[in-house]
Amino acid sequence: MPVVDTQQLTKTYRSGVFRRTEVTALREASLSVNSGEIFGLLGPNGAGKTTFIKILLSITFPSSGSATILNEELGSIAIRRKSGYLPENHRYPSFLSGLETLLMFGRIHGLESRTLHDKALSLLQLVGLKDWTQVKIKKYSKGMLQRLGLAQALLNDPEILFLDEPTDGVDPVGRKEIRDVLRELRNRGTTIFLNSHILSEVEMISDRVAILNKGQVLKVGSVEEITKKQDEYEFQLDQDVSDELLTQIRALGSSAHREGKLLRIIAQQKEDVNRIVDVLRSKNILIESMVHRKSTLEESFIELIQSEKS
Repeated sequence: MPVVDTQQLTKTYRSGVFRRTEVTALREASLSVNSGEIFGLLGPNGAGKTTFIKILLSITFPSSGSATILNEELGSIAIRRKSGYLPENHRYPSFLSGLETLLMFGRIHGLESRTLHDKALSLLQLVGLKDWTQVKIKKYSKGMLQRLGLAQALLNDPEILFLDEPTDGVDPVGRKEIRDVLRELRNRGTTIFLNSHILSEVEMISDRVAILNKGQVLKVGSVEEITKKQDEYEFQLDQDVSDELLTQIRALGSSAHREGKLLRIIAQQKEDVNRIVDVLRSKNILIESMVHRKSTLEESFIELIQSEKS
């Protein structure tokens, strides 16, 4: 049984009194998230990512469709008890220190006072705020506030963690430290539902991703499945690619293109690459470099989004 399972979730916002206008933020979105995985939700601004998370957390309600989290129907108190949430652009009272903030949220969670203090200190250390426990939040940078938000989301030892732009405003070192924390949580069995616009971050850490655009789920799969493309190779040669050589390579069944001394091929089989190398050597052409190209998640994302526009 998936930890998160959504079936045709749709959310339509309505405004106006006499002339009512409708905006569909989410359209028949169906996906599932497995236990103990980091699942990345991707999409351009306005794609419906935050709306999706808010529906799962019952902050807002779907216009139609259904979903379960931890085998519970949306709106169940059990979901809230077992979930952690880091919202985008969260705000905490600036007159509180980091420790005081966690103690306040811990009491809201109903955590026992005798263990709460030690737990708060442990979480602050986990997210790299050990030396800032008594410092007022008004002196925190945005990256430090993100770390504090992550600590707050972990107070109740959640089975599933919802993170909305968790590394926004965090420096490169801090982003790596947050990734390490998330990997450790995954190793402990925590399921993480991650929404981020930093695709390189998602690519490094996610087990599977979903691409959302205009409220619709376009594609779901592992990062490898999303970025998989035909075997494309680039050869940097010591001389320009002639018409005769290009024709000979294409005759082997491979798609080939040239840019001066650069030869790009798409091979149907890996054996074709060896045949092309043999052809180049037979003509005494020096191969200065050969690169097996693979799309990045960002390239695949842009290609998919642009294909929707055409």
